[in-house]
Amino acid sequence: MKYNQLGRTGLFVSEICLGAMTFGDNAEAGPWKAIGALGQGDVDQVIGRALGAGVNFIDTADVYAFGRSEELVGQSLKNLGVARADVVIATKVTGPMGPQPNNRGASRGHIMDSIHGSLKRLQTDHIDLYQIHANDPVTPVEETLRALDDLISQGLVRYIGVSNWRAWKIAKALGLSEAKGYARFETLQAYYSIAGRDLERELVPMLSAEKLGLMVWSPLAGGLLSGKYGPGSNGPEGARRTGFDFPPVDTDRGWTCIDVMREIGNAHGVSVARVALAWLLAKPAVMSIIIGAKTVAQLDDNLAATTLTLTADEMARLDAVSALPPEYPGWMETMLEGARIPQPFVPD
Repeated sequence: MKYNQLGRTGLFVSEICLGAMTFGDNAEAGPWKAIGALGQGDVDQVIGRALGAGVNFIDTADVYAFGRSEELVGQSLKNLGVARADVVIATKVTGPMGPQPNNRGASRGHIMDSIHGSLKRLQTDHIDLYQIHANDPVTPVEETLRALDDLISQGLVRYIGVSNWRAWKIAKALGLSEAKGYARFETLQAYYSIAGRDLERELVPMLSAEKLGLMVWSPLAGGLLSGKYGPGSNGPEGARRTGFDFPPVDTDRGWTCIDVMREIGNAHGVSVARVALAWLLAKPAVMSIIIGAKTVAQLDDNLAATTLTLTADEMARLDAVSALPPEYPGWMETMLEGARIPQPFVPD
């Protein structure tokens, strides 16, 4: 297991982050049950196995199973006797936690109310990484940043991050934080997979320039890249995408990627899923990949991706088969950038 800096901070996190979206055995879990409904015993097994493999990073959210995921994570760490300093806990706020209009969003009020609920459920006095879960089109960015900065000043939060925001809005937030002396976002949690490389257009260059860490959610495209699916197949009974077809994927391109990944996987004697994860781990922008598991066997296979090194030729094949179609202004930049790079002088 490798450990990478959390953004530009001095905190190190494992390259595999254990996602807790499959945790939640309560009746109020709603749509999250289609993803997973693990109870305390199974959660203890999964977390114990992940920590034993070197994972020190766990990501959850208040909205997962309506708070139950956070409860299960907190109780599991107590059950397993894990020292608080030995685990980095990340959670998120923004999603609806009740029927009232102020039970959601990135307003100061909702953030200040939500942090105490998350701390109580997780049985801890601080959150290592507190993330804005989604774009709030109503609340001014300055209001959100001031609230998060206050949480850091109060010692309730160590670092802050954001999820599912566009590049321009993250850049605006970083500029505001610098201008006002607020704590800045250190991470972005975003969807990225070999079947969905859209963030490479704008987000990856921004992350590289501003030195934010990328946490990848749904690296297997909601199970599509597990190798269980194919053209005309809904996958095995109980498979996640059968009941929760998310995230959206161009399946025609996905099947082509899977064909190449299966060839490479067969050459290494590993699963398609392991190849998909290894491809992501090789990408310089990636700080940590979030994996969610329903079983210890599934977790073990995903964890083993850290030991698979793809050759340069294999990476080139995977990059080629999954390449994004040209999009403006990218194709124009490609056409004209060469004119700006100094060429060697050749005397007459």
